[in-house]
Amino acid sequence: MNIHCRALYYEAKHNGVLLPGMIEYYFTIFGLVALTVFVYMTGLFALAIVLKNNSIADVGWGAGFVIAAWAAWVQTPHDLVSNTALVMVALWGGRLSWHILRRNAGKPEDWRYAQWREDWGRWFYLRSYLQVFMLQGFLLLLIVAPVIWIISSAFPINSLLARTGILIWIIGFGFEVIGDLQLKNFLASQPKPGQVCDVGLWQYTRHPNYFGEATLWWGMFVLALSVGAPLWLIFAPITITVLVRYVSGVPLLEKKMMQNPAFQKYAKRTSIFFPLPPKS
Repeated sequence: MNIHCRALYYEAKHNGVLLPGMIEYYFTIFGLVALTVFVYMTGLFALAIVLKNNSIADVGWGAGFVIAAWAAWVQTPHDLVSNTALVMVALWGGRLSWHILRRNAGKPEDWRYAQWREDWGRWFYLRSYLQVFMLQGFLLLLIVAPVIWIISSAFPINSLLARTGILIWIIGFGFEVIGDLQLKNFLASQPKPGQVCDVGLWQYTRHPNYFGEATLWWGMFVLALSVGAPLWLIFAPITITVLVRYVSGVPLLEKKMMQNPAFQKYAKRTSIFFPLPPKS
């Protein structure tokens, strides 16, 4: 496959066009990554059974992207942009998994999974495998698709688009890292019961970490465009944006936090997702 990819690389460099063979090669690499993710998620499920704790799925989320990117990287020739994408994914995914692992250490199973354990009864293991681990693996593959394109692409790079994509990624990564750090420091300050974190980035958005996560994947999509990615790969950043904003991220936290009167007041003056100046 490496010989085939190098041939495509030199032909694409010479002609400056997207070749049909590049699409075929992309889906070959994507298939290998999908197999790797399937094995990884099945392993996580087995570990969850041993630990009797499905929260391991949250810890494994970020690391899964690192494994997916690496699975593509080892199959292809390497250049600066593919190496950069791999490092970006490793920084984001590694930090996220480590952050959640430390946060969950010594704590019981997350309330969502504990509730499902009770609701699903005798079907718990089957539904956990399909609706938690396999579904998470499927979503991971959708979101990581631009990274696989970047790593496997032979298309000549558009420097302006590449710089723009990396800048957007840095902004998103910064929001996620700084937001998590500010929340950690707030909780460490032993706030009064019911007090809400409204300092730093939390003044401008109620969920800076989720906004950052969505933003950095838009940056990765722009980086993919810089090496000839087709526009239909836009489903990847749309997927993560919809997921964190409307499905499993913001709505679940909002539903839980809105029981707090202080959070209700905070919500009235603070944007729910996109950073905006606080209302007076």
